[in-house]
Amino acid sequence: MPRLREPGSRQPTSIDAAIDPNALSHTASFNVLYRSMAEQRAQRRLAAILAADVVGYSRLMEQDEAGTLAALTERRKVVLEPLLAKYRGRVVRLMGDGTLAEFGSAVDAVQCAVDLQKAMKDANGALSDDRAIVLRIGLNLGDVVVEEGDLYGDGVNVAARLEAMADPGGICLSAAIHQQVERLLPFTFEDLGDQALKNIARPVRVYCIGNDEGVVVAPRTDAPDSRMLSTQSMPSVAVLPFLNMSGDPEQEVFVDGLTEDLITDLSRTSGLFVIARNSTFAYKGKSVGVSRIARDLGVRYLLEGSARRAAGRVRINVQLIDALGGGHLWAERFDRSLEDIFPMQDEVTGKIVEALVGRLTPLPSRNRPANLEAYELCVRGRVLIGESPASARESRLLLQQAIALDPGYAEAHRWLAFNLWEAWTNWGEPMEQTRRTSTELAERAVTLDPNDAGNRWVLGHVLAYESRWLESDAEFTAAFKLDPNHADAWAMQSDLIVMSGRPADAAKQVQKALRLNPHAPHWYYWMLGHAQYALRQYDRAAETLRKDETYRAGSRRILAATLAQLGRLHEARREAEFFMIRNPHFTISNWTATRPFRDEAVREHFVDGYRKAGLPE
Repeated sequence: MPRLREPGSRQPTSIDAAIDPNALSHTASFNVLYRSMAEQRAQRRLAAILAADVVGYSRLMEQDEAGTLAALTERRKVVLEPLLAKYRGRVVRLMGDGTLAEFGSAVDAVQCAVDLQKAMKDANGALSDDRAIVLRIGLNLGDVVVEEGDLYGDGVNVAARLEAMADPGGICLSAAIHQQVERLLPFTFEDLGDQALKNIARPVRVYCIGNDEGVVVAPRTDAPDSRMLSTQSMPSVAVLPFLNMSGDPEQEVFVDGLTEDLITDLSRTSGLFVIARNSTFAYKGKSVGVSRIARDLGVRYLLEGSARRAAGRVRINVQLIDALGGGHLWAERFDRSLEDIFPMQDEVTGKIVEALVGRLTPLPSRNRPANLEAYELCVRGRVLIGESPASARESRLLLQQAIALDPGYAEAHRWLAFNLWEAWTNWGEPMEQTRRTSTELAERAVTLDPNDAGNRWVLGHVLAYESRWLESDAEFTAAFKLDPNHADAWAMQSDLIVMSGRPADAAKQVQKALRLNPHAPHWYYWMLGHAQYALRQYDRAAETLRKDETYRAGSRRILAATLAQLGRLHEARREAEFFMIRNPHFTISNWTATRPFRDEAVREHFVDGYRKAGLPE
């Protein structure tokens, strides 16, 4: 039974044991003592922070939990602890696959990071790629809060974000630490510009240590925080999905179409960096603050608006927001008849460009539909492409109806061409008829509108599958000249570049596409895994192809080949079986016959992986 206090008595405290109780009557003395004790619990100081993380930790644990834990323990004792002692650092916390360390000197922190990556590389020398223990490292110099030996605050958070940006074996560091060491250490530093880091209020200037030190230069473009882009090189903007104010759910597709067309038109401006449609529509229907969206997408400016369609008229409200500086740059209301909807889109685009980069020479207008019903059919049809064989057939019907209503509508021809190309490359439909029709439709789209980058890249892609390589290259060149921000075109051409024997260039193109489209559709990662497999970066390819975005797609055949090349045959054959459930007509011979390889060695490399995985000959 607890002992009751007498009325008016005071419960003894830890302070009572430390001081004369009579001193409590002296308020000033008590406050001094209280502050002193609080400062012992939580202090602030400037520190160099090193954050390190093991790449593929979950995979390593799944393969061999006991062996992985033993190897990590050994690396800490043999590699990490001696280096920390040498450079006067201390471990703040260990987190299974991660380490946080503190240094009193920026020079010591950077030198320790470089030596740590070299030592880890040497220790991995006798191990296979799938068993190697590889680190990513982030470094920052900043103010930290010290409480009971642990560290907190933005100084720590920035180091952790920089670690997430680094490639396997790489080091990223902030400008704060770079400024302290650039003249004192003989390393090469690559300036990555200002980066918007998740949950960090202001952009952070980021550097990577060059590969002449044995570490990787480039940041991970597939890591969530490394998708953040510099906001200094050119104005960067994202167009958020317009709100449907009509009160009619049937108008949702129409309003989405207006947003998509506005993104397409802005994307053609070479003086702007424009985020792709797929990434901005990831926020549709979600309550997310504009500052958070801007940080996530790595842009400075956001365009948001609403549209109301009723009684043959359309009213659009648009506002351009400076997410970094705060405030509205420009806002306007447009009220037009439905017949004037496309000139109104051009007017909105022109005013946004003028607000961001000033008056530019107007670009040639894209081909606009002459029939509003054809436009709505095309908007519905293009959304369905690539989802499944059934949705592809529905899309085909909608696009055919759009062309019947408006034979001069270039975009409808382009999407129907792409739909038919997918029918024989991805869905296994009879090839010869759809192949010929696909090429004719793509050529017709460019004839109708040579100023639309979308028409150009679709024709370029189709021509490659006809082995008309020079014409294909010319169409992609024209597409990028018309629209340097066309993320889909950059990603799609990467597949062709792999087949031409240049997988390193292909990987760079997908990375560029991912920067333009941070919330990319699954097939971007498919293309990245394709390039990584061709580069024989099997560990990285497996990591990419297991991402939630792409794992259950047709990319499983490349994942199966990747696992087979790693010697993980049981997993490879299981993935091959899953792939065949959704692609029962797949054969290696048909795949090789329909892919336009310019490099036979690359083709044989893929075939070798498919055979090892047990895919049907």
